[in-house]
Amino acid sequence: TVAFSISAFQFFLEPFLGLQSKMNCVCPILFAVMLGELVFTAPANKEDKFHVHNLDLESFGTDTTYEYEDEPQEIKQGKLAERTIPMFADAATNHDIGFPTPEPESEDPPMDMPTCLLCVCLTGSVYCDETNTEAIPMLPKETSHLYARFNLIKKVTVKDFADFPTLRRIDLTGNLITEIEDKAFSQLPNLEHLFLSENKLVRLPALPPKLRTLAVQHNRIKSNGIKRNAFKNMARLEILYLGYNRLDKVPTNLPDTIRVLHLQHNNISAITDNTFCKPQDSSYIRERLTEIRLEENPVNLAEYPNSYICLRRLPIGRPYFGRVY
Repeated sequence: TVAFSISAFQFFLEPFLGLQSKMNCVCPILFAVMLGELVFTAPANKEDKFHVHNLDLESFGTDTTYEYEDEPQEIKQGKLAERTIPMFADAATNHDIGFPTPEPESEDPPMDMPTCLLCVCLTGSVYCDETNTEAIPMLPKETSHLYARFNLIKKVTVKDFADFPTLRRIDLTGNLITEIEDKAFSQLPNLEHLFLSENKLVRLPALPPKLRTLAVQHNRIKSNGIKRNAFKNMARLEILYLGYNRLDKVPTNLPDTIRVLHLQHNNISAITDNTFCKPQDSSYIRERLTEIRLEENPVNLAEYPNSYICLRRLPIGRPYFGRVY
């Protein structure tokens, strides 16, 4: 009975055991078929259809094209229209796209431009040398030193230096100045040094009382262009340069404070006992006047020995009789 039962059980399981062996062979085939079906039916990856054209470093940003093949046609046309507008337009294109066309800059600066944009301003000093200006520039109120040398200035007016109590030095050397209004400098209470050399002056204006240095050599000043008492009340004047002019006599009433007096290359033909000394006061001595230059003038200094009796040093000079103006 037991043997019969085992045989019957084997007979019953035999179909299933055969099926298991068959399935061991069929399963790999089915897996391969299902995987292939998944591959061929999966949606396409859009990254595979992304195209980048003209990746050139020089044209990147203007000609580079990014396209998706599945984009709607109206989007592609809109992008194409955007690429036709240049990113950087020239002056002619600015007008077309609505940008204002810049006006060309003027070569000549406006007349009312602050001086410190045209010249150099450093802690109260204004430097306007060789700027080709034709007039005294507008100065900051705190100006103490003005240097406007070698320009084209022709005239100095009262308005040029009105209300400048801090001015101490003015240097206008090497201009074309022919006229200075009489009170242009006299209204400057603290002016100490004035340089007007190498101009075309024919007379001296009124001078401020605190002036210590006056340089007007290389001009066209004649003796009648200097007032009789021009230097009388200048109690601080120390240096007076009048060389290379057209003077025919030594200026009178020179203050006792003068140390240096240059009169070389003029037309001075004679001097008197009153020129430097005081004949009525035999004890009078000019202590400070130690340098007088009279060379290249048609005067023989040896003919006037009493004219230097009050001086510490004799004038420097030799006569020149060939001067013609």
